[in-house]
Amino acid sequence: MAFLRPATATEPSVAVRARRVYLRPLVLDDYTEWSDLRAGSRDHLEPWEPAWRKDELWKSSFRKRIRHYQREAREDLGYAFGIFEADSGGLIGGLTLGNVRRGVMQCANLGYWLGRSWAGQGLMSESVRAIIPHAFGELRLHRLEAASMPSNTASIRVLESTGFVREGVARRYLKISGVWQDHLRFGLVTEDLDQRAGKHD
Repeated sequence: MAFLRPATATEPSVAVRARRVYLRPLVLDDYTEWSDLRAGSRDHLEPWEPAWRKDELWKSSFRKRIRHYQREAREDLGYAFGIFEADSGGLIGGLTLGNVRRGVMQCANLGYWLGRSWAGQGLMSESVRAIIPHAFGELRLHRLEAASMPSNTASIRVLESTGFVREGVARRYLKISGVWQDHLRFGLVTEDLDQRAGKHD
């Protein structure tokens, strides 16, 4: 599977294509665009993310991030993608399939973020919708899990619109902006897709 090979700075491999976006692993050459997008969207992103470190946007930290992503992909522990606008090729966000568990679980956690200027256009829903068959097909996962703070209505809308089922509340689940926060838990399993496909046969 070509997408499992660590991408080089000159040969990034596209993992998933959709109508308005495509997803591929980030490479070192993406640093300037990534840091500009994150810096320009900081106020938009910080309420929903772990507290940013002082070196969050430094190039040295980005280099470590890329090495971490590549190592996780090689070891089948996680897969991280940049989300790119199809027409311009510009970076607009990111998506991860993290904490991959094999054995009897075959499960991963879905996470995502989108730059401020691209929010509210359905692009994240399109990205998630595109990664689902990739996760269940190429990666042979059986279940995807996701979590959202109850106040993050945009994220909840993305999950519900892409077929995730609300499964309950995880108390003090993640430390966001320095505070342990309750999260709504969502799940999607391959049988959900089979049931939806059956309804359209």
